[in-house]
Amino acid sequence: MTTTLPLPAVAVVGVGIMGSAISQRLLEAGHRVAVYDRDAEKVAALVALGAHAAASAAEATAASAFVITSLNSAAIVEAAVFGPGGVAEAASAERLLIDMSSIDPPSTRRLAQRLRDASGMGWVDAPLSGGAPKALLGRLTVMAGGSAEDVAQAQRVMDSLCANYTHMGPTGAGQTTKLVNQLLCAIGFQAVAEAVRLAEAGGVDATRLSEALAGGRADSQILQEFGPKMARRDYTPTGRIDNMLKDLEAVQAFAQGARLPLPVSGLVSELHRAWVAAGLGPEDTAATMKQFSGYR
Repeated sequence: MTTTLPLPAVAVVGVGIMGSAISQRLLEAGHRVAVYDRDAEKVAALVALGAHAAASAAEATAASAFVITSLNSAAIVEAAVFGPGGVAEAASAERLLIDMSSIDPPSTRRLAQRLRDASGMGWVDAPLSGGAPKALLGRLTVMAGGSAEDVAQAQRVMDSLCANYTHMGPTGAGQTTKLVNQLLCAIGFQAVAEAVRLAEAGGVDATRLSEALAGGRADSQILQEFGPKMARRDYTPTGRIDNMLKDLEAVQAFAQGARLPLPVSGLVSELHRAWVAAGLGPEDTAATMKQFSGYR
C-alpha cells in the first residue's frame, strides 16, 4: 500500500507580483500557506484565498516547514531573514529556506552560510523564470543552488510550482544561472521590441508576427508571449523594468570582475538605465516600447 506524504506547510515572505502568484499556486495545490508582507492589502488578498496572515516573518516561519522569500534585493532579503522579527528568530535545522528572489551570487553564499552557522537551517537559492503567469500555472523554470540534500528536500514544494527544476551546483549556482537567463531575456525583449516596431513601420500587422514566425528559427517564448503584448501596447504588469536593470547590473559586475567582454548585454544594460531614468522603472517589460515614442 502506497502512502502519500501530506503537503508541507509553507511560509511566503514577500507577496508582491511574484510572491502573490507563488502563494496562490501553493494554496491551489493544497499547501497550508502563511504569508508576511509590509503591505497589508496584498496580504489581505491572499487571506481571502485561504492563506494565514502572519504578523512577522518569524511568525510565518514558526508555522512552516519551508520558507520562501520573494524579494527585490539582497539587502531586503538580509533584513527579512536577520532583521527584527526575521526568519532567523524562528530558524531551525528542521526547516529550509528557499530564496526565490533574484540576488547576486556572493550575497547568496554569505547569507546562506550565516543562517546555517546560526541555526543549522539550510538555504536553497531558487531564482525563477516564467514570471507570475507561469507561477499561477505551476509551470515555472527554477534553477537551484545548494547542497544535494537541501535541493532534494525543496522539491517537496517545487513540485507544486515548477515544470523544470534543475540543481545547478552549490550555493550561489542558481543565482549565477539566473544571471545567464536574464542576459538572454533582456536581449530577447529588446530584439522583439525592435522587430515589432520595424513591422509597424513597414505597414505589417505586428500582432501577427508571433503567428507568422512560429516554428522558424526566429521563434521563441519571448516572441510568443511579448510580441503580441508589445504590438498591442499592453503594459499589464508581469515583470518590472527596474528589476531587470538590477539583474543586468549584477551581470555587468560579474563580467567586470572576470574581465569578460559582454558587449551586447552592456548596451542593453545602458538602455535599461535610460528607461529607469525616464521614469519607466516600475512599468512592465512591454513598456520598453515607449522608447520609440519619446517614453510616452
